[in-house]
Amino acid sequence: MARPSVLVTRMIPQENLDQLRERFDVDINADERILPRDELLARAKGKDAILSMLTDTIDGEFLDAAGPQCRVVANFAVGFNNFDVAAATARKVILTNTPGVLDDATATHAITLMLATARRVVEADKFLRAGKWVGWAPLFFIGLDIDGQTLGIAGLGRIGKNVGRKAKGLGMKVIYSDMRRDAEFEAEVGARHVDKETLLRESDFVSLHVPLMPETRHFIGEKELAAMKPTAVLINTSRGPVVDEKALARALKNKTIWGAGIDVFENEPQVEPELLPLDNAILVPHIASGTTETRLNMGRIAVRNIIKVLGGEPPETCVNPDVLRR
Repeated sequence: MARPSVLVTRMIPQENLDQLRERFDVDINADERILPRDELLARAKGKDAILSMLTDTIDGEFLDAAGPQCRVVANFAVGFNNFDVAAATARKVILTNTPGVLDDATATHAITLMLATARRVVEADKFLRAGKWVGWAPLFFIGLDIDGQTLGIAGLGRIGKNVGRKAKGLGMKVIYSDMRRDAEFEAEVGARHVDKETLLRESDFVSLHVPLMPETRHFIGEKELAAMKPTAVLINTSRGPVVDEKALARALKNKTIWGAGIDVFENEPQVEPELLPLDNAILVPHIASGTTETRLNMGRIAVRNIIKVLGGEPPETCVNPDVLRR
């Protein structure tokens, strides 16, 4: 009897691949590239499971190309805005993600971007490497303080809470905006719940942790940037489209805000060209979860989900649980 087949759309840690190969026939895209749409559809044909990336659009067209035997698509990500949930549910295809395991790495990355932006680390590094340094001076590369400053967290999910705990350790004051208050978090870090407008007005640093939904697209735009302090820093490790990149570029260029640390972009891998020459923006290529253990754990969850579904069991994580009740 033929073994089930799995398409893995990008290279993942070897341990994860070995786990899949013990049980399934595996087709892996071993090239460091996103599969073009036509190739992605062709390679999905006949597969029983797909291990996908956020860069793969999983919609009705994709699932029809894969065929009715396809039972599960496991995202190598906590996000799933690349999924057409309704289309998958209608076809009785289970969709899964990898929540929880990347919370600490992403929170640490948000803090890293905050510190690096505040202290102008990347700008100073470029200056030194260019041979421009001639010696210490009192007003040389002056940055921003962290201790005693106010961090505003927009979106208090697992990552947002983790950022708040780390910020408390740095001596920061914490305020947050979210649909619901969290009394336990407030007590733990001394945080204060505020509305979005107050958060933007009072924060010295604003860290975004909202999910990408229609109502959070361009959550930060020209109006919001104008409401921030001219000494404020914006950090985005959530999803690119929650920030209007053109508006951000104008705000940074015009000194409407002091700086920004950005890990995710509206149209990845493309970046708004007006951001690229700006020294007061640190731009990194979507690496918030990029630690060895985090990526291994993401793969472990995705692989376990595939093994469970193809073995007739419910997955550990499911983003369309309605399909399990059918």
